[in-house]
Amino acid sequence: METLMKPFIFIYHVVSSILSFPSKILNGKVEEGIETARMNISKKNDSIKDEKSSGNPESETSNYENLKQKVPKRQTKPLIAYRYTVLDSNKKKITGIFEAESESDIRGFLTSQGYEVLKVEVKKPYDIEIGGNGPIKAGALSFALTQMSTYIKAGIPLVDSVRILAKQSRKPNEKRAYERLVYDLLKGENLSDAMLRQEKTFPKLLINMVKTAEMTGDLPSILDDMADYYTSIDQTRRQMISAMTYPTVVIIMALCVLVFMLIYLVPQFVQLYEDQDATLPAITLFIMGASDFLKSYYLWLILATAVLIILFYYLYNNVKSFRTGVQTLLMKTPIIGNIIIYSEISTFTKTFASLLNHGVFITDSMEVLSKITNNEIYKRIIANTLNNLGKGESISKSFKGEWAFPVVAYEMLVTGENTGQLGLMMEKVADHFQNLHKNLVNQMKSLIEPLMIVVLAAIVGVILLAIVVPMFDIYGKIQ
Repeated sequence: METLMKPFIFIYHVVSSILSFPSKILNGKVEEGIETARMNISKKNDSIKDEKSSGNPESETSNYENLKQKVPKRQTKPLIAYRYTVLDSNKKKITGIFEAESESDIRGFLTSQGYEVLKVEVKKPYDIEIGGNGPIKAGALSFALTQMSTYIKAGIPLVDSVRILAKQSRKPNEKRAYERLVYDLLKGENLSDAMLRQEKTFPKLLINMVKTAEMTGDLPSILDDMADYYTSIDQTRRQMISAMTYPTVVIIMALCVLVFMLIYLVPQFVQLYEDQDATLPAITLFIMGASDFLKSYYLWLILATAVLIILFYYLYNNVKSFRTGVQTLLMKTPIIGNIIIYSEISTFTKTFASLLNHGVFITDSMEVLSKITNNEIYKRIIANTLNNLGKGESISKSFKGEWAFPVVAYEMLVTGENTGQLGLMMEKVADHFQNLHKNLVNQMKSLIEPLMIVVLAAIVGVILLAIVVPMFDIYGKIQ
């Protein structure tokens, strides 16, 4: 099966790269604009001498840039991708793709991990690893970070801590990710740089926070904070899944029932009505027409639906204006909009608070936030904030009057800014909106369930009514 899928996967990657090229150019221009704003801010900060932070970005001095200089950069050789085949301790054959500096290098590493190496060869251009670089889910990441912090506090070296995570991981993508970290750490890489090599696997926020920890020497504390953060993210995700599971199941069932009745049930009654020359009401004619249309064009309907989904996916991921429009529409939709806003505000403020509490300068925090959020509305607000900070203005000015930033959050932001306790205020905002999000999701769940039952009953009822009504005409003729 895997062999048959390889050509199609290769074509997908080639086409995806070509289609995403324009968006990469646009994103590059956006990043260039943010970098310009950051440089302007840095020039302003250079003119400020030995001032302590008071919560006002105009008087705040950051050691973040200075700390960056303390993190050494190691020059490495270009890595080569290899396809390997090994046996684990249970004699189970495992294959995968691994990047290393040489074949002997990867053989030695795999042997050190307890594998029996069977074969190592340079990866072919068409040889694509399926599911090898997927992101680690928030729940699993939280558990791993807690473990890593515990091991480090117990005096276990970092590389050995990660090696333990690799050995106990059951999911292939997690196991490969941690083994990759072990390899890079043994080569002398910092943990943040090793994670950055797997930016599709590890979140950008975690990478930036680990880099901050390497600068300050407080890795266990930041790992604990990040574990709590991803626990919260996982809980929010589970709430949304729980709320949407039932409606999704009901919708699928309704569609299945609808298709069955239109394709198999209705045609049988149509033949009966034609034989009896029954008078058909408008609703029956409509249902019969829908049945004929579905039987004649179901393949085209499936194809059109697939094309629309692919087109939507492409436009959403590659066209900024389209993505912004969709996000704006959803965020202004009753109930759904509040759920999205509460979730975004909770994540935004929780992340902002974590960065500030670990000594990251406001401007650097905003840069991190701009990279980790996928919401264009908040990206725009953050970009405005960076520009305002470059002009010496307060951070709260960019958030004033923004429909996507509730008044409660804004007032707490102003309070934190004026009192020098911005991090603490953002934590309170995060907790508040997380509770609002949880309550709203539960309310929506309790409303959707009976509503979907009513909708399903109405659909089936209309079809049955269209079938039954002509029978009265037939019965009258018989009498």
